[in-house]
Amino acid sequence: MTEITEEESFIEFPCTFPIKVVGTNLPEFRAVVCKIAKKHDASFAEDKMTSRLSKTAKYLSLTLPVYVTERPTLDAIYQELTDCELVQWAL
Repeated sequence: MTEITEEESFIEFPCTFPIKVVGTNLPEFRAVVCKIAKKHDASFAEDKMTSRLSKTAKYLSLTLPVYVTERPTLDAIYQELTDCELVQWAL
């Protein structure tokens, strides 16, 4: 994997960055995703997160506004989310 430097990124840091996460609609999904977000962004506020159920209510989509100060932090959040067995994908 090639690393993107801050100079090559279209994202200006620090910023609040929305991450969309999709997983099976289980009670623990939301809690685990919030725990990951808080680990990397101490100011993460669950009440600022938005959610949407799929038509069949099988899947839950969460949009997390995380505050990041540098690219490695954003990469670490994505890595931990995609490593989580409850997460189908993260954008």
